[in-house]
Formats: sequence, structure tokens, C-alpha cells
Amino acid sequence: MIRKADIHGDYVIIGVEHQSTFDKNMIFRILNYDATTYINQVESKKEVYPVGSFVFYTGDEEWKLLETLKSIPSEMEPYINDWKLPVVDLKTMDARKLMNRRLRDVVEIDQSMFAGSYDGLRENRKIETESFMMAATFTCTNIRREDLPEGDEINMCKAMNQLFQRMRDEGKLNT
Repeated sequence: MIRKADIHGDYVIIGVEHQSTFDKNMIFRILNYDATTYINQVESKKEVYPVGSFVFYTGDEEWKLLETLKSIPSEMEPYINDWKLPVVDLKTMDARKLMNRRLRDVVEIDQSMFAGSYDGLRENRKIETESFMMAATFTCTNIRREDLPEGDEINMCKAMNQLFQRMRDEGKLNT
């Protein structure tokens, strides 16, 4: 997912990649995504904004793969450009620190789902349908748009009740 964001009056492009398994080439994938984003901006002949990407990691084990290209002999460091791979463990990050409401909604939903705390998702609050679908993607939850109430915003209580009913109907949820 790529979004243009306004941070204190300055625009940046933020890329978010979801990863649930280890990928030893992840840093190169992010490098490629960021480079492609820069190239597209340059070719559009419009203003070029800084690009920053990070990985929402949701795997069971702690991330132990490269997060920088500078894992090289120290003699070569001055001659090699670095590229950092910020990895954020979605399960343990502090969602309260997120200023963007949509992103905070996604993280809070995901954390509840990973913790198996589905009752907390039934609280009576509205979120954007797109945010709910993104949260479902990050948790590999099979939620179809047709399972959700219509509109750009959904009531979490209503959406979860509809989802649980579909799961009961399909025999995937014990009552």
C-alpha cells in the first residue's frame, strides 16, 4: 500500500508492505518498491516527494533477517549505499502512538484478531470499510466485502455480528 501523507505541512510518500513469513530478499523488494516510486514521480515531471517504506511483520517468530545493506566488510562501507528496512511488529507496536486514525484502526483491529479477542472488536465504533478490509488482509482473515454492511464506513459491532453469522452458517464457528 502506498499513500501520500502530509507531515507538518511537508508531503511524503509512505509505503507499507505486509509480511507474515521470513523473506531473505525483503530488503531488496522494499528497495525496488521505493526506487520504482521515485522513478514514477520523476517520469511524471511533477514534484518528487521523499519515499519511506516499512514492513508490517505479523509472523510468529521475531524478525532476524537483514534490516540494512551495510552487512559488509567495514573497508567497503564508505563506498556502498545503504538501504534500511524498518520492520514493525504489528502484534506488539503501541497503536496509541499512531496519529493517523485509519492506520490506528487497522493496527487495533489486527492486534485484537491476533490476540483472539474478537469480543473487543464488537465495540460500537465506526471505521472506514477500507481500513477493516486492510486489517483482514494483514491477519489473513477471509472477509469478503459482501459480508460487510454497505457504505464507506461500517459499525464494528454490526460488521462483526454479520461475520460471525456467516461463519456459523458455514460451520466454521462453534456456538
